[in-house]
Amino acid sequence: MIEIRRISYGDPRAVVIREAMDVDMYALYEGVEVGRSDETMAAVERALVVHTEAMVATVGAFDGDELVGHAALRPADGLDALEVKRVVVLPEYRGQGLSKRLMAELEVIAHERGVGELVLQTGDRQIEAIALYVKIGYHPIPRFGLYEPVPFFLCYGKTL
Repeated sequence: MIEIRRISYGDPRAVVIREAMDVDMYALYEGVEVGRSDETMAAVERALVVHTEAMVATVGAFDGDELVGHAALRPADGLDALEVKRVVVLPEYRGQGLSKRLMAELEVIAHERGVGELVLQTGDRQIEAIALYVKIGYHPIPRFGLYEPVPFFLCYGKTL
């Protein structure tokens, strides 16, 4: 049985799963720079930087001691909300509802912190992620903070 646990963002297993996510995202967004200005691509780079010290919570999905899923929270830039970051489930564990369970635990953490809204950013090519967010009650919101100038970024929010 897969167990959801709170972990450190710096946990070495979390670093490995985020690196795997980066490989997948680079492949998915290959060629996105074609026809885009240098300014837009610089905005993408700035927006996607994650500062470890900014993370307020991280959760993992574990199959025994193996980390098979990950999600985290940080303060949302310019909003009275927490931002969902780095939601990923290893391919062989997808389709089991783990992303929903990770997101539900992030909601619990937000409640514990007295935060009434979660927001997130995703890309327009992440069709499965978008479907998940809509299914669990997120709705489109205007791009915020560093995401605002990037046309292929999509932002969603959920009032808890």
